[in-house]
Amino acid sequence: MRISTFKSIIFSALFLTVFNIGFASETKEGGDDEKFDPKEMILHHVKDAYGMHLFDWNGHAVSIPLPLILWTDNGLTTFSSSEFHHDYNGEVVVEKNGQRFVNVHEKVYVLDEGATAVKYDAEHHPTNAHRPKLDLSITRNVFMMWVSVALLLLIFLFAARRYKKSENYVPTGVASFVEPLIVFVRDEIARPMIGEHKYKRYMPYLLTIFFFIWINNIFGLIPIFNGANLSGNIAFTFTLAVITFIITTFSGNKNYWKHIFWMPGVPVPMKIFLMPIEIIGMFVKPISLMIRLFANITAGHVIILALMSLIFVFETVYIAPVSVAFSLFITVIEIIVTAIQAYIFTILSALYFGMATEEEHH
Repeated sequence: MRISTFKSIIFSALFLTVFNIGFASETKEGGDDEKFDPKEMILHHVKDAYGMHLFDWNGHAVSIPLPLILWTDNGLTTFSSSEFHHDYNGEVVVEKNGQRFVNVHEKVYVLDEGATAVKYDAEHHPTNAHRPKLDLSITRNVFMMWVSVALLLLIFLFAARRYKKSENYVPTGVASFVEPLIVFVRDEIARPMIGEHKYKRYMPYLLTIFFFIWINNIFGLIPIFNGANLSGNIAFTFTLAVITFIITTFSGNKNYWKHIFWMPGVPVPMKIFLMPIEIIGMFVKPISLMIRLFANITAGHVIILALMSLIFVFETVYIAPVSVAFSLFITVIEIIVTAIQAYIFTILSALYFGMATEEEHH
């Protein structure tokens, strides 16, 4: 690794660490007398949300309102997330379409008929409210997914235009940054894992998931996005894993299915024994893809926020240097992990495609 690159990573980690302290302190509302709850702060930053809170300015929250799209007993109901006024404790009641809505821990509930405030049981679950039949709201993670898609389109369309304008297709500008990464995915992932003659048909998907996961991992580290980390949402990793599973399944040739249902070259009793194991393995592979990406990204965020919380839990300045030092170390690792996890998901997907398309050897 070049010295300049290492310095850039350290500077970025320090910048992110300082901002994470600020965002952790924002969660301590209600004055100095209110006890700081690290669990609530961590879950608030890690979970998805209906609003895109950016930062606080002079005691006022600066945010991007997002649309809530709900299907209830009264039909389609839409309104802006700003009407909850950044409340996620069920205190603000929004009346729309003849019904009352509350936001409880970033889940919208419909109050029962006649109820004016939400009531809870011993475990703080609403007792006089129910979830909508269908929730198609544009949440923070969905919004950031659209942002990342738009950014990737701009990068690659701009890079393609630079290629057309350059002589002899020599990359310049953003194209000079994108080309080595594309060549890396092609020569170090697709060709070795899939094979020289079949890798091209899978390149669009491999490039898409590599850059898509990487850019969203980077967004998840930027504090101003307030934890909008798509890769830390198991629904997102589940969807990517399912797509990889579908491509693998439909790409499987005769040799691939033979090895799953009737393993060649082994005795019949062993064939019967191996068949259920191989069938289970078909589903274990995408599950491992889903959990690996989700767990690694989420764990990094939780550790950093937990270290930041130590400053407010102990309420002493003496713990700050230790907390900041360890947070800086973990943040450096997180910056590197953003690319590593994109690489691992891509290379394992390519490996599964290669196993599905491998020809029989005699």
